Amino acid sequence: MNLKHSCTIAGTVAAILLSCNGISFAGETRTPAITLQKAPEANPLCFADGKLCFDLQDRLRFEARENNFDFDDSIDSLTDDSFLLQRFRIGAAFKPVDWLKFYAQGQDTREFFSDRPNIPGALGAEGDDTFDLRQGYIQLGPKEWNLTGGRQALAYGEERLVGISDWNNFGRTFDAAKLHFELSKTSAIDLFASTVVVIDRHSFNQSDLFNGDELHRDLVFSGIYFTTGAFAPVTLDFYALGLDQARGNDANVEGSLTIPPAGSAGGSALERTDFATLGTRIKADPKKLGGFEYEGEFAFQAGTVAGLDLLAFAMHVGGGYNFNDCPWKPRIFAEYNFASGDDDPTDGDDGTFQNLFPTNHKFYGFMDLFSWQNIHNPALDLRVKPHEKLTVDVWTNAFWLVTTNDSWYRANGLSRVRPLTPLARAADNYAGTEVDLTFTFQPIKCLAFQAGYSHFFAGDYLSDSGAGDDAEFGYVQAMVTF
Repeated sequence: MNLKHSCTIAGTVAAILLSCNGISFAGETRTPAITLQKAPEANPLCFADGKLCFDLQDRLRFEARENNFDFDDSIDSLTDDSFLLQRFRIGAAFKPVDWLKFYAQGQDTREFFSDRPNIPGALGAEGDDTFDLRQGYIQLGPKEWNLTGGRQALAYGEERLVGISDWNNFGRTFDAAKLHFELSKTSAIDLFASTVVVIDRHSFNQSDLFNGDELHRDLVFSGIYFTTGAFAPVTLDFYALGLDQARGNDANVEGSLTIPPAGSAGGSALERTDFATLGTRIKADPKKLGGFEYEGEFAFQAGTVAGLDLLAFAMHVGGGYNFNDCPWKPRIFAEYNFASGDDDPTDGDDGTFQNLFPTNHKFYGFMDLFSWQNIHNPALDLRVKPHEKLTVDVWTNAFWLVTTNDSWYRANGLSRVRPLTPLARAADNYAGTEVDLTFTFQPIKCLAFQAGYSHFFAGDYLSDSGAGDDAEFGYVQAMVTF
């Protein structure tokens, strides 16, 4: 097949998919496993020969949601609403010498015009968190090896297990110590120990280990993450992550661990959680493969969750092609995501994969209805660029629960769509299909606009277990970054 025919086929597929009821482009780009140090770009907010640099970000987003929580047209709940979200960040980095860096970043987040309480996590609210410390750390050492201590963001791989969750209005940071070594120009390793920061709208945000959670979970999250590009065009990652949590969970804290369902054998929320996650990730560079790309991630977990024996598995595989020489530069990408669920809540074991601290918004539909837990999820994405500054994306995700004896978990990894009633356990496992349409326009480097519409076609699981109406989500967003 010659290039002309390939472009014709790609254009035809694009036209067909763009005529459907949904399209989507991820509002958060995928990040490399460990960011190898590169020469910084010129910053207009740098002074004193680059020793003092400031950064700024302001984001404004209007959202409208219908049936996203109850899937019930007959009820006008507080979550069937429209509202305005605003986030402002300002940071300052001081680097007096090459081996020493100080960084501090403040953040102010607000939610306006909503019916639900402006309390972070309450009824899915972003809520208010007046100006607070988002990051504050000291980094010692040259770029090839360094130690970073203090409040900081942690992001690894594509952020399926560890990420900043930046679609959320306040995102995620950790109080952490991190050692970074660049073993070569293409390989690096990180070792870290951390505890997640908990948002408190009334006072200074503290981390989980240091009284940041009223339930005193005393959560410690640590790991080793290795990445190498020595086998170009493929990047390989290997990681070992450990989580120790003395007790308790909080449904308002994104990244909390799954609480075993009521009636399960054992599994008291007061019991210790202690388990390890071993995984690997592979990602090919399409620029070095003539437009072809493929990727995969595989993770295995073992240990205990709230006193239950944990044994769980998750995987992601995907592949696609970039028609870079065609008009509109179409990109077609197909993927499949799987994460195990607990098929028997009475056996004293837990088979539910624990999603840790991910950036789920960009992986399982933009309505944030699913996490990497108890799912089969095939997906198809089409991205086109009608103009160099405009990107249009169609993204379709279908979802089945691995077992209806376990819950359907939302993007925060803990909130459940339906209680595990006898009706839910006897329901069909097809949850539904989400179609997302997104337009992204970036006229200049520091300014971006985005608009999106998502429709969720409710599946038999919902109608078998209660209300089963479709859900909708729409938004417009503007962001300025320096």
